[in-house]
Amino acid sequence: MPSSPLTRGRRRAATAPFAHETAAAQLHLLRRATWGPTPDALAEVARLGTAAWLDRQLDPGAIDDGAVDAFAGRMRFYGRSAQDLWTGGYAATEWNAMLETGRLTLARQIWSTRQLFEVVVDVWNNVLHVTNPSSEVWASRQDYDRNVVRRHAFGSFGDMLVASARHPAMLTYLDNTSSTAAQPNENYGRELLELHTLGVEAGYSEADVKNSARLLTGLTIGRDGGGTYDAGRHDGAGRSIYGFGVPPHSAADGNGWIDAYLRWLAVHPVTARRLSAKLATRFVSDTPPAALLDAMARTWVQTGGQVVPVLRTMFDSTHFWASAGQKVRTPQEDYVATLRTLGTGMESSGVGGITKIFWHVLDQGHAPMAWPAPNGYPDVAAAWTSPSLTLSRWNRHMDFAAGWYPPELRFTPALQLLPSIPSTYGALVDALGVRLTGSRLNADEKAALLQYAGRSEGSPCSSGDRWVQNNLRYLVALTLDTPSFTIR
Repeated sequence: MPSSPLTRGRRRAATAPFAHETAAAQLHLLRRATWGPTPDALAEVARLGTAAWLDRQLDPGAIDDGAVDAFAGRMRFYGRSAQDLWTGGYAATEWNAMLETGRLTLARQIWSTRQLFEVVVDVWNNVLHVTNPSSEVWASRQDYDRNVVRRHAFGSFGDMLVASARHPAMLTYLDNTSSTAAQPNENYGRELLELHTLGVEAGYSEADVKNSARLLTGLTIGRDGGGTYDAGRHDGAGRSIYGFGVPPHSAADGNGWIDAYLRWLAVHPVTARRLSAKLATRFVSDTPPAALLDAMARTWVQTGGQVVPVLRTMFDSTHFWASAGQKVRTPQEDYVATLRTLGTGMESSGVGGITKIFWHVLDQGHAPMAWPAPNGYPDVAAAWTSPSLTLSRWNRHMDFAAGWYPPELRFTPALQLLPSIPSTYGALVDALGVRLTGSRLNADEKAALLQYAGRSEGSPCSSGDRWVQNNLRYLVALTLDTPSFTIR
């Protein structure tokens, strides 16, 4: 098979130009592969080229993210292990570690330079979902974030699935800690098949669910609060699970059979297609094309569930590049994208500002990882386009555009968003569209903003204009309210 445009590296520049180097294509890429375009990001992709920018983002370890790493250091509990919190006097009534996990995730989405990584982390958090905050995982959710999802997000899905299955957060959240050979709990065994791998549409049987649960007996939490395997709890009987055969075995061998089962599920063709669909739904459309899913699933199986090659297959497809305008931002994404495009800086000390942003998105039902059910947040427009959610977004746009709230963040004044104020109101609206959404607003949107200003397209405009001085922040907020900004 010939190499693809995204895998030929620097040789591409010496041979033929990449097909997607237009400004429109680059804006589309940043709307999908980041938490929202910024002027700096648009300048970077224009300077590096589309393919080189993607190559760089697909190697996040090589990208300096020192500012956000330093911000993480302000979190007192996030970096502690589950065992440390379990045994170190941290009470189950304290939710600081979980709340810090959500707040730091928001901060990373807003300010991290590893933007594609942060988007993919969000996808896996919804696939291998553990509600955060929730009382059962008071000591372990922050460790799950660090050592399961983030450690493996760009690596092997099999490694991530095994790490998840053995982590105290997942074992507690889906009740495998209470599952024994004598009294198996089916919750994790069922969700492993339904949500984490094959999907209910795979057609597995109720017997498969029961056998899955019985094989997973023995995975539990130790006295120190960490995940462990207790052979005394394991059911070593022979069984078949959706075609995976397990012979009768000793309890001591159960751990190995569990590992084999998880890794078999991770690379099963049905898993490959279903999880490819999760990625494509995030990056391409609410109903991604079957041909794209087939191609991504083939790469999944061929590479043994390696995430980056699957992403490359998707980004290299015509389906991705033809999908502009087919996704709508979620509430969480809208908040983050707004702060990003306004050039909002992180607070100089403390975490008060990001804490207030977190409470806002939690109130909207879309704080990071806070979905109350095990299936994770939906990522389709129908779930997030109600009138009440839209009104709430508009209210936050005004807060952020005016720099009203939260006061701890460093907002760019509206009069400083443009290098200069254009000479006409029509040009002002055009310039705000480009600055805040990446392109000019459409004719209807432009007409609506001019109507708000009470000016015609050719009306003179200047930085000394009293209306501009008093009302530009409102025009900025209305620009953020347009459908053009809503598009992912």
